[in-house]
Amino acid sequence: MRKIVLPSIIIVAAVVLIARIFYLQIIDDSLKLKSENNAIKKVFDFPERGYIYDRNDKLLVANQPSYDIMVIPREIKNLDTLDFCNLLKIDKEEFLQKIKKATTYSPRLPSVFLAQLNKKEYAAFQEKERKFEGFYTQKRALRDYQVNFGANIFGFITQVNEAIIKKNPYYNSGDLIGKQGVEQEYEDILRGVKGVKYLLRDKYNKVIGPYKEGKFDTLSQQGKDLTLTIDYELQKYGTELMVNKRGGIVAIEPKSGEILALVSAPTYDPALLVGRQRSKNYTALYHDSIANPLFDRGLLAQYPPGSPFKIVTGLIGLQEEVVTPETGFVCHHGFSYGAGRFMKCHDSGLSKLNNGIYNSCNTYFCSVYRNTIDKFKNSSKGVDIWSNHVKSFGLGNYMGTDLPIGKKGNIPTSKTYERLYPNGGWKGSTIISNGIGQGEILTTPLQLANMMAVVANKGYYFTPHIVKKIKNQPLDKKFTTKHYTTVDAKYFEPVIEGLADVYNKGTAASLKVKDMQICGKTGTAENKIRVAGKTYQLKDHSIFVAFAPKENPTIAIAVFVENGYWGNRFAGPIATLMIEKYVNGEITRKDLETRMFSQSLEDEYKKIENIIYQRFSETTSVQDIKPSVTLKEEEVN
Repeated sequence: MRKIVLPSIIIVAAVVLIARIFYLQIIDDSLKLKSENNAIKKVFDFPERGYIYDRNDKLLVANQPSYDIMVIPREIKNLDTLDFCNLLKIDKEEFLQKIKKATTYSPRLPSVFLAQLNKKEYAAFQEKERKFEGFYTQKRALRDYQVNFGANIFGFITQVNEAIIKKNPYYNSGDLIGKQGVEQEYEDILRGVKGVKYLLRDKYNKVIGPYKEGKFDTLSQQGKDLTLTIDYELQKYGTELMVNKRGGIVAIEPKSGEILALVSAPTYDPALLVGRQRSKNYTALYHDSIANPLFDRGLLAQYPPGSPFKIVTGLIGLQEEVVTPETGFVCHHGFSYGAGRFMKCHDSGLSKLNNGIYNSCNTYFCSVYRNTIDKFKNSSKGVDIWSNHVKSFGLGNYMGTDLPIGKKGNIPTSKTYERLYPNGGWKGSTIISNGIGQGEILTTPLQLANMMAVVANKGYYFTPHIVKKIKNQPLDKKFTTKHYTTVDAKYFEPVIEGLADVYNKGTAASLKVKDMQICGKTGTAENKIRVAGKTYQLKDHSIFVAFAPKENPTIAIAVFVENGYWGNRFAGPIATLMIEKYVNGEITRKDLETRMFSQSLEDEYKKIENIIYQRFSETTSVQDIKPSVTLKEEEVN
């Protein structure tokens, strides 16, 4: 039996091996591309990236041609270095550095020697290209921005680094990739698919034609177009209103979760990060640690929400049935919550839900919060139930947007206070600041805008997102799924009435727009900066949240203006103007518009710079600078 089995195995194995060799060498000659690598030149055809439009099909981002000079180090022969450097306006030292970098990457494979030549530079090089063996030009497409704002939304494109090349085989040295914004988040969709051409070379390394008559060549496929949820006119207007100010604006369409505007100030022209000056310009923006133009304040800035959070406190109190809209608390210009501890406010007399909202009464909302926590036998359970209610509004969590950055803020739980009070003994009055949006609570402008969308929808929201449509591709279902809060819809009605009265007779009465019902809430955040171990008090931050119209709302908004004094000084007017612009298409409050366009906060920001530079001159490290934001106990807006 052995005499038969062993020879049979050998014969079968030999037949399989011969068949495989026959297939590879005769039938499938694709591997010849590797074995004949020395005679074949591989040239990529780079597709145009997909175009980007606003929600009304306004073109925002297109493409423009650009050219890279590629190098294959081992093919460089008889190069007149001086002539080459003079033509490209580089010195010999830079030339040697680039050649060294290219050789380190690979002496046999092409890599970018000089990127993003314009048409004039390309034409000059092309005339002499035949003299420079080992060098050739590669056409690519760069972004061509049709607007000078929205850089935080778009992001930019840049060359891939070695880490990306190792991680993703699609990319080669010199390829471009999206960074930040939608360029990064939707890179796979926007970039398209590269085409490849295989060219045959003779023994003198000259291209003599396509390899195998182009049998293995592939065509490039242009990237898919994106339609953003952004409203061009609203984004532009918000950017203009924030000139000479720092902060963020986030506007959302409540019924869909679509982001209508995402303004971060100060901003920069996205065209700065296109072309050969991109690296230089990015470095300058990156090192501006004072204005921080690369920091998206709408998505990343985390602040105590202050008085706007009273909306949530009231809703939770109604849901937990610790109060009704008619429950009242007597206010004597503030709330006493311990021996010698008094939280001031400007309200007085009997405060109920409605006037508690439009007068921003600390006594009312501190009482509601304390009753909510103390309703349960132990404070830990009370805080966790309250925390779960709050998180159902999208607070304290990453929103899950289709943008690559964001912060989750902070909503405390019982574990928070078990750490802070390891010996126990804490209760509702101990952590009473939570009731008015202080304490350990942190939120982003995006989260506050979404919170107002929840109120506008009376109890639900859609995950905020910035892409409305992808050409020939459905939108992710997570952006069309409703998320319900733990607060019943019936409790939103009386709260909305109070928010409407903020404009009718409350803290935003001076901002009222004729024939439009806006529901809003002001807020003021204390502003301190800590430099080299010393704390400095600065002008307060200005906060405002709103939605409109009252019936069938089409926009919810949050505005945060750094050093903006108080809620209705800067943030309130800006929010009101943005709402009127979107809902009516025109501005009637010209007085507010003129004031916002003309007033600057640069003097306030210079005070910060003076403090930093003064203290920095006395210290050794700029890392000692630590800005902080807390809220005043006597906050009344």
